[in-house]
Amino acid sequence: MEQDFSNYLSVFSWRYGSAEMRKLFSEVENRKKWRKVWMALARAQGKAGLIDEKHLKKIEENIGNIDIAAAHKIEREIKHDLMAELKVFAQQSGEAGGKLHLGATSMDIEDNAEALKLHEGIKIIKRGIGACLIAYRKQIKKYKNLQIIAQTHLQTAEPSTLGYRFTIYAQDLLLDLELLETVEKMVKGKGFKGAVGTSAAYEKLLKGKMKPEEMEKLAMQELKLTAFEATTQTYPRKIDFLVVSALASVAASLHKFAFDLRILQSPFIYELAEPFGDKQVGSSAMPFKRNPIKAERVCSLGRFVSALPQVMWGNAANSLLERTLDDSANRRIVIPEAFFGVDESLRICQGLIEGMVVNEVQIRRNLDKYAPFAMTEVLLVELAKKGADRQKMHELIREMSMMAWRVVQEGKENPLKKLAMENKAISKYLSEAEIKDAFNTRSHIGNAIDKCERFDSLIGSSIRHELSVARKGTEF
Repeated sequence: MEQDFSNYLSVFSWRYGSAEMRKLFSEVENRKKWRKVWMALARAQGKAGLIDEKHLKKIEENIGNIDIAAAHKIEREIKHDLMAELKVFAQQSGEAGGKLHLGATSMDIEDNAEALKLHEGIKIIKRGIGACLIAYRKQIKKYKNLQIIAQTHLQTAEPSTLGYRFTIYAQDLLLDLELLETVEKMVKGKGFKGAVGTSAAYEKLLKGKMKPEEMEKLAMQELKLTAFEATTQTYPRKIDFLVVSALASVAASLHKFAFDLRILQSPFIYELAEPFGDKQVGSSAMPFKRNPIKAERVCSLGRFVSALPQVMWGNAANSLLERTLDDSANRRIVIPEAFFGVDESLRICQGLIEGMVVNEVQIRRNLDKYAPFAMTEVLLVELAKKGADRQKMHELIREMSMMAWRVVQEGKENPLKKLAMENKAISKYLSEAEIKDAFNTRSHIGNAIDKCERFDSLIGSSIRHELSVARKGTEF
């Protein structure tokens, strides 16, 4: 796509985001939706006898005849973008153009068009979530048995499995999907209610022909959109807040995964890494660098999206009386860019999940190094079961653990199991086989594998539609 790089461009207009999302929030698509709303209104008024079929046909012929240059020329003169577009549409429609916008106020057109865009944008995001869940599902299946040393407080904790860790990320996205579906049901159009929501102009226009609510129902049915029962000049700006907040929730889930991946790609852990191209440059100064730039981009975009609900909160809370215009400028920026930020993050994360490098050798090394410390809990329980003094055994194992920790910090193999096997106070109660079994990490991952299998079924059954749309032909 050709861009004029001599002028300022938003990064979302060329660097970040999908072509599908850019098209949805393009100026051409925006005006097409305005015209679609005008057409729906005209058809409803046609059923009331205000517009004949000949005029309706002429209006319909020009829905896609967008002329941005002509509209901008008029707008420079009259300082009103919707009225400028209306004038162009009316001129193109000839005599029929005089029948456009009867009884309407600008927000009857703009807010219904906005609701249409919100619905379409949410569907794109849901498909993106579905694609990520497909990717997670494959990794959960593949790595449900691969033991890792889990971490709490960024300190090694107990054994788990890599597949189970992936279920946590996937579960976050399932919650986001449920939230989006709830919010999606709340998104409604303004309908056609006029300047302050009372439908006064429509009532006078339709007197003796049709009730305003009947006209509204006909028009909204054509748009396949539900209308709010009561509005001011606009639909409730709380809807924008809820939509952007739901998008911020998705961004949080993706940020969590990407941040964890960055930590795990650190050379000091290096259990996972994002894919790195053969000719990819990690640093202009340090040729050896393999920076996690895609995961960092997800975190950067997530941080941006997380700040946007506050602006929408202000619009909802500060829209005084029946309407003020101080929401208009920021909505043109915030709503599209919230969608763009999450759309780009989903696209990146899908690639990261599908292509991540799993360093099984390093995972095993870290498990061998740190898991024995976690297994002392099992050892203590087994000693207590055999009649040993729990408090004395706790102190004994603590002392051995501190000794083993010093050895590990010297870069040597963890000697804790060997120390336990050689300790007479422990061997008095447990056989060599029982001590070895106490240090078996496989016995201390609980039901992690079972949960991976159950979660795999949950993904397949609970969001089958989203997944099938995201990846046609995928088997469930």
